[in-house]
Amino acid sequence: MMPPKPPSRPEKVSLWRYMRLFRDDILSAQPAKLYRAWMAEFKTPFFRSYMINDPSLIKRVLHERPDDFPKSDRIGAGLRPLLGNSVFLTNGETWKKQRRIIDPAFEGGRLRDTFPAMWAAGEASVARMTTLADGNPQEIETETSHAAADVIFRTLFSIPIEDQVATQVFDEFRSYQRTQPILNLAAFIPGPKWMPRFFRSETKKTAAAIRTLITGLTAQRLDQIKNGTAPDDLATKIMTTTDPKTGETFSVDEMVDQVAIFFLAGHETSASALAWTLYLLAMHPDWQDKLAVEAGNLTPDFGSVPKLRQTRDVFREALRLYPPVPMMVRETTCPEVFRDRPVKRGAQVVLSPWHLHRQERLWDNPDGFDPTRWGTENGKTCARDAYMPFSSGPRVCTGAGFAMIEGVLLVSMLVRAFKFEVVEGRVPEPVAHLTVRAKDGIWLRFVPRKV
Repeated sequence: MMPPKPPSRPEKVSLWRYMRLFRDDILSAQPAKLYRAWMAEFKTPFFRSYMINDPSLIKRVLHERPDDFPKSDRIGAGLRPLLGNSVFLTNGETWKKQRRIIDPAFEGGRLRDTFPAMWAAGEASVARMTTLADGNPQEIETETSHAAADVIFRTLFSIPIEDQVATQVFDEFRSYQRTQPILNLAAFIPGPKWMPRFFRSETKKTAAAIRTLITGLTAQRLDQIKNGTAPDDLATKIMTTTDPKTGETFSVDEMVDQVAIFFLAGHETSASALAWTLYLLAMHPDWQDKLAVEAGNLTPDFGSVPKLRQTRDVFREALRLYPPVPMMVRETTCPEVFRDRPVKRGAQVVLSPWHLHRQERLWDNPDGFDPTRWGTENGKTCARDAYMPFSSGPRVCTGAGFAMIEGVLLVSMLVRAFKFEVVEGRVPEPVAHLTVRAKDGIWLRFVPRKV
């Protein structure tokens, strides 16, 4: 049985129909031809967009000339109430300054320092799920969201998810997810940043509540830093790092913006990836058993994670089939030529990991689950040219290494503790809002694994 894939829309639909489809789910709003096309043009009365699946074009946009293709504010406009001026939305010198301050916190040595907090979150997740491991159907995305949020709070602020403020942020964020579409409809219409975007009142309310709670945590940490009592975690590292060019550090407001995106990217995307990995393993019990055996080598030592090679390949395959962020949007700043076609300044350039990872002209068995592909010549070539679950080039996600360690660790700890099975008749339907999730959740049965 093939992993679930959303249906494609008819070849031709009206703009208004497309907008409604896009608001509900950006994946099923796209035609099937995008799984084979090197490029596709989409026209509206307000702008033109070009989806590019040609590796040479992707290389131009993300690697060779990234400054000429800044992030588009059409997506950012919908996320700004929560993310403010975070590194996820900025461009140019502002973005470069932010990365110079943030990147040192996620270097290799620092990732080793975060491992004990990740391990503690993994143990807490196993303990919570043990109470549910009775063989009855359980919605697994709820559990992976809890686990991923716990990792973020423990590594960023040295507090568990059970902390009162952490729990409030987690609860508010779940409310925010239910009210925030990936695209605010007014973003289809070009205009200045001050132009009203007509956000839902609940979206603005929950975003404001999250930012208020994060502001409290950030201000408290700043006081701890001044008093010399701050724990040596990611928040302290970022807040005490100076920009080597300007000598500046983040203000409280600037740090709140960054914490908001750390929580969005580090929690939402990790929860999505972990849930889909567990579903794929439930579909393929042979692979699940292999990983459970491999997990016997796992210890609380950071050095044991690189030994989980099969687990890493399974997690990479899950990220290929279900990339947490399905699409990214850039904008042209000057006239371009894409595949002999003139492209005007201000055009939207859509890079779609979802379609690139299933490009029928590039991948062998593109829709199938095959963790062994990473050892084949096709897999190695595509890993270099057609695989970008964390984006690519200078704007690659700063937490990519963090996410890979977290994902492999949590998968290994969970399959060592439990045996997962699919629930007959409950095939998840992938949909994309903030990330690729399942329309009605991912339901699995799980019981303690016999030693």
